[in-house]
Amino acid sequence: MIESKQNPRVKYWKKLHKKKYREEEQCFLVEGWHLVEEAIHSDWQIQELIISNQVDYPSEWESEKIQLVSENVLDEIAQTEASQGVIAVVQQHEIEHNQDFNRLLLIDQVQDPGNVGTIIRSALAFGVDVVVLGKGTVDLFNDKVIRSTQGAFFHLPVVRADLNDWIHHCQAKNIKIYGTALDQSAQALPNVTPLEKFAVIVGNEGDGVQPKVLEQVDETLYIPIAKASESLNVGIATSIVLYHFSFN
Repeated sequence: MIESKQNPRVKYWKKLHKKKYREEEQCFLVEGWHLVEEAIHSDWQIQELIISNQVDYPSEWESEKIQLVSENVLDEIAQTEASQGVIAVVQQHEIEHNQDFNRLLLIDQVQDPGNVGTIIRSALAFGVDVVVLGKGTVDLFNDKVIRSTQGAFFHLPVVRADLNDWIHHCQAKNIKIYGTALDQSAQALPNVTPLEKFAVIVGNEGDGVQPKVLEQVDETLYIPIAKASESLNVGIATSIVLYHFSFN
């Protein structure tokens, strides 16, 4: 059991709080009972489980590599205020870009972790095949993103890539591309007929989808809202759009 905060393993785990080291080590932390269970029951590779010696864990976890630590060491590693005493170190992996996807969601420079997590969670709920995080979007393995997905990203392909590459992929596959925008030609969402194959691009909280990206879409759309309301949160707006597109 590890009891010292100065232990090299503890220092290594704490480094994974930072994107730089997550990229170098190609792994990330998952915290809490629900997310750890989601990770274990997915096809992602668990490097090890870090468990407080005050916690009784399920016997099925014994097939994983387990490192017991003291409660104060676990609190040192945890990124939540009220830790549940269980953390998983998970190996990153990327999906193959040449897979056939018919229902795509592309995210352009969305920076709030909670929004990205909500979007991924909704994408799984409404039948999206793949989520593509464009440059400028918050890191997928940020702890707040992971918590906001509630484990959804363990069960849905999520790619970090140049959106242009995926737009070209959609064009080559004759997949219609929609961008969310408020331009004069944008169609109200209720007037858009959901297709079996589609790609939807959603954009940054303040600026929306970049103009150079919107230039490549087939059609723009918007969600009609009450005049008294200025706008919708991008996580909520994306969920509404995906719900609409799920009926085809």
